[in-house]
Amino acid sequence: MSLSDLPPHGNSAPITDAQDSSRSGRLAAASSIGTALEWYDFTLYNIMAALVFNHVFFPSFDPIVGTILAFSTYAVGYISRPLGGMLFGHLGDVRGRRFVLVTTLVIMGGTSALMGVLPGYAQWGILSPILLVALRFLQGIALGGEWAGAVLLAMEHGKQNRRGLNASFAQMGPSCGTLFGTGIIALISLTLSPVQFQEWGWRIPFLLSLALMFFGLWLRNGVDETPVFRALAAKKQTSQMPLKEVVTAHRKSLLIAGGARVGSDVLYALVVVFTLTYVTTVLMLPRPLALGATMLGAIGNALAVPFCGLLSDRYGRRPVYLTGALLGILWAFVFFVLLDSAQPWAICLAVVVGLLIHAVMFGPQAAFVTEQFPGHVRYAGSSLAYTLAGIVGGGFAPLIIATLYSETGGTLGVSLYVVLALIVTLVAVGCARETAKKPLR
Repeated sequence: MSLSDLPPHGNSAPITDAQDSSRSGRLAAASSIGTALEWYDFTLYNIMAALVFNHVFFPSFDPIVGTILAFSTYAVGYISRPLGGMLFGHLGDVRGRRFVLVTTLVIMGGTSALMGVLPGYAQWGILSPILLVALRFLQGIALGGEWAGAVLLAMEHGKQNRRGLNASFAQMGPSCGTLFGTGIIALISLTLSPVQFQEWGWRIPFLLSLALMFFGLWLRNGVDETPVFRALAAKKQTSQMPLKEVVTAHRKSLLIAGGARVGSDVLYALVVVFTLTYVTTVLMLPRPLALGATMLGAIGNALAVPFCGLLSDRYGRRPVYLTGALLGILWAFVFFVLLDSAQPWAICLAVVVGLLIHAVMFGPQAAFVTEQFPGHVRYAGSSLAYTLAGIVGGGFAPLIIATLYSETGGTLGVSLYVVLALIVTLVAVGCARETAKKPLR
């Protein structure tokens, strides 16, 4: 009997098709809700960093410098991720996947709600941006521990010939979170005047995080610990020092898994984060246009991610992943050609296709990364690879992109930076072994 065949409560009662379908649906929802919440919160921060935070928390600087400072605090959320990856990666391999997932969900929802009530620079002075950075730091710690657990929750429970699809449920979270976050901000922007939005309207989406947090807790409390961890614990084969073992015995896997993520993160930062700044401050076009294009792209991405995860089950992780990276290199140049036309349809096309290309990499990414590590260090190894790559890729990408554009006054340097990141991904995936049709180690 394989690990995936273990009954959820350790009994021998057969599981009916209806029960299996219901359990699979709850697993998919429980896996994706945490990443959806956390990327909802990250999306709120990304957008507010581009539109509001330079005025609310950094008002003594000119708009461009204020935006760069706001994106610098955005990077803090990525810098702290490895700490969360190390802390919760250790706990996930020692205490279990489910324990960590509940903890990270509470931290993420709580910190976002606190951001929603944080006074601005005008009220609290320098203490205000300091506290913003501190909350951002805690957000990064939570997200650093969340991702691997969300992936393993679905992948280690589900059918082994569908690991790419099952793992991709967690990958849908960023798109769903981006869509929901962007939609909420767009709705509030249309309802309130620009002055009202900047004074207090921007706080509403952060406070809504609490509702998502409680819904996520309800979902996850109904899901058992994964069969893989239960089997390891029953045989007393869990690692007591998983981080040390990953660094000493699985360095190659760490580099491959981390490198595979860099390109997709930088492409995402270009298409989602920088587009808002570029469309509104460079092209001087309305904010709802940029938000609407992002929402359309997020819908396409959310639908494409599980499809690409399923493709990786059939054709392999590497072929699908490499195709996405190659398409991304091409789109890094086409993207700005479309944006600079200043035509709404072209801007929407640039974002939608960019996020579809991102999905080609993002769909198989979860299974690809986690399959690089054996079960007893899978949480720690996946978390560490994912979070360290996040610093190199997504963490500083908006800051680097904004700085490159500011210093050069053009988009060629930005495109070349995206291409360089995608080449890193091509090399990493090219050096990896194919894992799609092999049993979990």
